Parts: sequence; structure tokens; C-alpha cells
Amino acid sequence: MFEFDQYLGFLAFLTILTIGFWLMIFLLTFVVPYWIIGANIENFKMWRESKRKAREEA
Repeated sequence: MFEFDQYLGFLAFLTILTIGFWLMIFLLTFVVPYWIIGANIENFKMWRESKRKAREEA
């Protein structure tokens, strides 16, 4: 059915496909939410600081 080099190529393909699948799962479940939540926290801190400075000037 398969020759040895075809078998190795098929295993390499499956390995790359599996690594890509788990990398995408990791990115979508951890990295992207972490990035979005961190950006929102940073924007909230900057908004709160600007609000505090405006209150001090008035």
C-alpha cells in the first residue's frame, strides 16, 4: 500500500497538522483572551487616570 518514504511523508503531514491544530486551540483559548482582557484593563487604567487628572484640574 505505502512505500516507506510515503509512510514517512504521511507521518510528517499528520504531525504538522496535529501541531497546527493544538497551536490554534491554544491561541484561541488562552493567548487571544489574555491579550483582549489585558488591553481592556490597560484602557480602563488610562481612562481612570485621565478622569482623575480632569477632576484635579477643575
